[in-house]
Amino acid sequence: MNYELKEVDKFKFIEEGEGETLLLLHGLFGAMSNFADLIEHFRKSHKVVVPILPLFDLDIFHTSVGGLQKFVNKFIETRGYSNIHLLGNSLGGHVALVHVLKHPEHIKTLTLTGSSGLFENGMGDSYPKRGDYEYIKKKTQLTFYDPAMATKELVDEVFEITNSRVKVIKIIALAKSAIRNNLGEELNQIKQPTCLIWGNNDTITPPFVGKEFNKLIPNSELHFVDKCGHAPMMEVPVEFNSILSAFLDKHKG
Repeated sequence: MNYELKEVDKFKFIEEGEGETLLLLHGLFGAMSNFADLIEHFRKSHKVVVPILPLFDLDIFHTSVGGLQKFVNKFIETRGYSNIHLLGNSLGGHVALVHVLKHPEHIKTLTLTGSSGLFENGMGDSYPKRGDYEYIKKKTQLTFYDPAMATKELVDEVFEITNSRVKVIKIIALAKSAIRNNLGEELNQIKQPTCLIWGNNDTITPPFVGKEFNKLIPNSELHFVDKCGHAPMMEVPVEFNSILSAFLDKHKG
């Protein structure tokens, strides 16, 4: 399914459907395609919004979790969204957390899946080897329980990113920023109902990370999904959408 990519001011985003706003934030190697099943399912009941995060477009000083949060805040202000159901995967979850802590006023619920913010094993643990396709393929496969999910198209996308010296520098800056920006002390301030959807086989933010978020975020519920890695919305979309639907239905209107 191809969606129209809108451009308003300096923002590029997808906006599909009508209803309460469901805002999706992708991760470090994320793209619109990560949310394809989710968009298709929820556009029938919500206004589904996916901004493209400027992972490689910010200056190096602002290439950080905080810099991305400022971008998201500006995007929300510019578009005039309110009563937002905010969802983030991986680094996108981390950005969502920082946003809720800084600007809770427009956020109605929070959903995290494979989020950083407490602990993660990522590309940041070693310099992504430029030009080594097999290495990138193996790293991409680690995102999933089923390595076949790392399609050639997906591996090619990641390979293209890691083949650019400037992009690699930005990836490392973002990965380091995520590790430095540990939110353990602040999570108890989150008042929004929070849904945690975690892959039981996530090796990047392992199951204990989901449990720790559940312990530290007061009004949170935790759902584990079997045979699933770091991107449940891609790997087990039916189960993911079912958990998210039930959660959003509880906090409607």
